[in-house]
Amino acid sequence: MSLDVEVVLISPRNPLNIGAAARAMSNFGFLKLRLVDAYEVAYQEARSAVNASAVLKAATQHATLGEAIADCTLVVGTASKGHRELQHTFRRLEEGAGLIRKHTGKVALLFGSEKFGLSNEDMSHCHWLMRIPTRDEHESMNLGQSVAVCLYELIRSAKAERHTTKPVETARGEDLERITTNFAEVLAESGYTNPKTAASMELKLRRMIRRLDMRGKDAEMLLGMLRQIRWRLKHEPAERNKPE
Repeated sequence: MSLDVEVVLISPRNPLNIGAAARAMSNFGFLKLRLVDAYEVAYQEARSAVNASAVLKAATQHATLGEAIADCTLVVGTASKGHRELQHTFRRLEEGAGLIRKHTGKVALLFGSEKFGLSNEDMSHCHWLMRIPTRDEHESMNLGQSVAVCLYELIRSAKAERHTTKPVETARGEDLERITTNFAEVLAESGYTNPKTAASMELKLRRMIRRLDMRGKDAEMLLGMLRQIRWRLKHEPAERNKPE
């Protein structure tokens, strides 16, 4: 079974955790690691000490999550139930792993920082969230352990589901982000939003657009529509005020 999964660590700070995550990836055959806003000292320490140096040497570093997932067609965040009101579909690990195995494009599997997990903004980039079914009294897990458990679940079934239908190109992360940006600007220019609510509206929009599970061609068409609407909003008032 060949899975195109990118493990994404967001703001990791402990070299031992980075190393443990890389070892787990090497153990289970997932060799693509992306780091977002990583603490450089911790990253360099992990590279020099870990037994999975090939994974860390090939890892890529990114300033933002949007940049790290730009070429991914499915973005899955890992989180515990916690006490936050989550605005996403929340799946148990075994169900989520089955859906990831069926996906035909590039998948980004996100793991938040050791201290805070995924932020609301991080989660707004996700299509849905996945949780390891820990007991309520002790929900949190070490970063390296979480990576290991999730990756094991992805490969543990020798008879895992095979996707035999013709692959459908799903919209990439960068296209979905362009749609989000243009949509937010259309809403602002039309007077639907104001500066006080613009930031929260953009997060809601990003979540909504990910839930649509959009195809690549649909994303291109919607982006074209939004650009035309923006053009009309900017130029129509001027045209109306032209002298007869």
